[in-house]
Amino acid sequence: MKKAKRRIALLLAALLSAGVMTGCGGSPANAPAAPSGPGGREDEVNQQAHEADRDTSGTRTMTFGIQNYSGGGLDPAREINCAWNNSRYGIGECLFKFDNEMNVVETLCDGYTVNEEHTEWVFHIREGVKFSDGCALTASAVEASFARLFEAGPQGSSAPQNYLEYEAEITADDVSGNLTVKTTRPYVDLTKNLAYPVMIILDVEHTADYNHAPIGTGPYAVTNFREGVGCTVSANERYWGGNVPYASIELLYMGDASAKAMALQSGQLDLAENVTNISDLQKLQADPNFTVTIANGVRTGLAHMNMAEGRLLSNKTLRQAVLMALDDDTMCSVTVGGLYTSGFSVLPSNLDYGYDKLTDPYAFDPDAAMKLLDEAGIVDTNGDGARELDGKEVVLHYVTYPNRCLSDFAEAIQQQLSSIGIGVNLEIGDSARQWDSYQSGDFDLNGSNWTTVGTGDPTEYLAAWCSTSGSDYCGYKNDEYDKLFNELAVTFDNDARRDIIQRMQQILIDDAAAVVHGYYNSSMISKNETIGGAAIHTADYYWITTEIYPAA
Repeated sequence: MKKAKRRIALLLAALLSAGVMTGCGGSPANAPAAPSGPGGREDEVNQQAHEADRDTSGTRTMTFGIQNYSGGGLDPAREINCAWNNSRYGIGECLFKFDNEMNVVETLCDGYTVNEEHTEWVFHIREGVKFSDGCALTASAVEASFARLFEAGPQGSSAPQNYLEYEAEITADDVSGNLTVKTTRPYVDLTKNLAYPVMIILDVEHTADYNHAPIGTGPYAVTNFREGVGCTVSANERYWGGNVPYASIELLYMGDASAKAMALQSGQLDLAENVTNISDLQKLQADPNFTVTIANGVRTGLAHMNMAEGRLLSNKTLRQAVLMALDDDTMCSVTVGGLYTSGFSVLPSNLDYGYDKLTDPYAFDPDAAMKLLDEAGIVDTNGDGARELDGKEVVLHYVTYPNRCLSDFAEAIQQQLSSIGIGVNLEIGDSARQWDSYQSGDFDLNGSNWTTVGTGDPTEYLAAWCSTSGSDYCGYKNDEYDKLFNELAVTFDNDARRDIIQRMQQILIDDAAAVVHGYYNSSMISKNETIGGAAIHTADYYWITTEIYPAA
C-alpha cells in the first residue's frame, strides 16, 4: 500500500526535477510541439493557423475561432483565465463539474463521504482513468497536482486558497483509491469548490510545460501551441469518458467579432464564440447554412469601481451620480443589440437570490445626477466642461478589453458621463492588462464580465467586495458586508444563504459599489454541415466535450 501524507503547500522541487526522467509504461498520446514565437493579430483572420494541415487523413476535424485570454496560457496555477482555457479546450478535468443547471456532477471522483462537521471529506478517485500520456490517475497523482497548485499558485493570480484553504491536510491512499481532505473550518459543499477550473488535475510527474502543454485527463491533448496564433488539440485516445468526436481541433485566437463572422462565412471557421456585433449576428441568423445559439447565462457585465482611499470613486456622491447618469436599458438593448439583459444588481436576475425584492435608489436620471453633484460642490469652476473634486478634474481611468461587448459599453459610458461633466479616459487593451490592473489597483473603473456562480453559488464572486477575502480588487470596505460574507461561509441552510446573499446585494446597491451593465446572453455560431449533430459543449465550463449543450 502506498500512502502519502503531507501539507498541501509542500514543496515539489524533488518531484518535479525527477518527474521528467520517469515513465509510467506508456508514451504520450500526442507529443506536443515546442511553442513558436509570437505571430498573427487577434483582430484578423489568422492565415498562418488556418493554413496548417487539416484533415490530411480524412478524419473529422474542426476549426474554432475563439478569444485569446491571457495569451492562451493553460497553467491553472498561473492565472484564472489560464485555468478556464485549460478547461474550455478540453485538456484537464476536475474531480467534479457542473451540468447546465449548475448541479454538481462526479467526474474524476466517483463517490465521496463527509463527516457531520463538514471538515473531513473522503473522495474516491475513479478507477481506470488515465492521463493523455498513458499514466494512471491515482489518489497520489491528485494529491501531487493539488500540492503543485498550492506551491505555484501564489506566484500567479489563481488564488487556489479561495477554493480550498492552504491549511488543508491531504492524505492519498492508492490501495483504496481514496483521497482524504481535512480542513480547519467547515465547507458547506467542497465538491462545488473542487469543480472550479483552478482545481484541474494534471500529471505533475510528467508535465514539462504547464503553460503550453499540460497533461490532463480530458478528451483532448495539446499537440501544437503557437504563441499569439492558436492551439491545436487532438483526440485523447485514452479518454475515459467515451468517444471523442473530432480527431483534431484548431483553436484560432481571434479577438475581433466581425473577423470571426467573416471567417465563418468564408469557410475558414466551422465554429465561433462571442460574435457580438448585432448586424453580423442578424446576417448569420438569416443564413440557413448556420446555427446561431444565443442563450441567457450566469455572467454579469460590470465595471468594478476602485474605492480605495485617494481614488476619485472613494467619494460616494460621485459614485451615485455615475450610476444615475447611465442608461443601462438603452446600452443593453440598442448599443449591444440585446446581447445583455439590463439589471442593477451584481447577480443576474435569473438566479434565485431575491432580485425582485431588491430596490435601486440610483435609477437612470441624468438631471438628478447633475443636481447631486452641484449640491456636493463637484462643479466645473473654470468653464472647460469638466467638473472638479478636491481641486482635480474628474477624469476616470477606465480599463477594459474588447470582448463580450465590454469596449462597446466603455465607449457608451464615456459618452454618457461626459454629458454630466465627468471625463473618462479609456484604456482598451487585452485581458491580461485588464487583469493586471486589478492586482495593481491602476484603475477607477475596470470593465469585465464575470461568471457569478462558478462554484455553484456566488460566494467566490462576492468576495470581490469583502475587505478580508484577499480578493477585494475594489478597495471597498463595509463592516456589515464583511460580517455577512463571513457568516455565509458557515451557513448550511439554503434558505438562510439566499437571505444573506440578498442582503449583501442590497448593501452593494445602496453603497453604489459597482457599475452593472447587465447580464450576458452568450452566442455560439456553427456551420451546419461541419458541426451537424456532433459535439461541442458551449457552456462556460467546457467548450469541447462529447455532446452539444445550450450555452450556460
